[in-house]
Amino acid sequence: QVQLVESGGGLVQAGGSLRLSCAASARTFSRYNMGWFRQAPGKEREFVAAISWSGELTYYTDSVKGRFTISRDNAKNTVYLQMNSLKPEDTAVYYCALDQSRTSVGPRSAASEKYEYWGQGTQVTVSS
Repeated sequence: QVQLVESGGGLVQAGGSLRLSCAASARTFSRYNMGWFRQAPGKEREFVAAISWSGELTYYTDSVKGRFTISRDNAKNTVYLQMNSLKPEDTAVYYCALDQSRTSVGPRSAASEKYEYWGQGTQVTVSS
């Protein structure tokens, strides 16, 4: 069983930055692609970013390109989401997820059904 624990959320003003972390319990963490999703109140969960097992490939939803950066440290079993130039519309609960399929990172990474394990989420609130 894999456990994912997010941290780093909080309240920030528009234009500010936050870095989210997701620590994984899986000893084989370095084999798997990882993703970040978010869910705003009253909205469906949406894809944010994904990173390949090696960290060499990344994929982002258009609304965060140029502002968010996904990265990972396999030695620490941790994936990160650096969020800059935050906007009020980025307000949501952010979830990390683990994909055991070992397929390439790309548009299909946006499908939540690819991910077998999910964290409990961390709240990000951006004030205007």
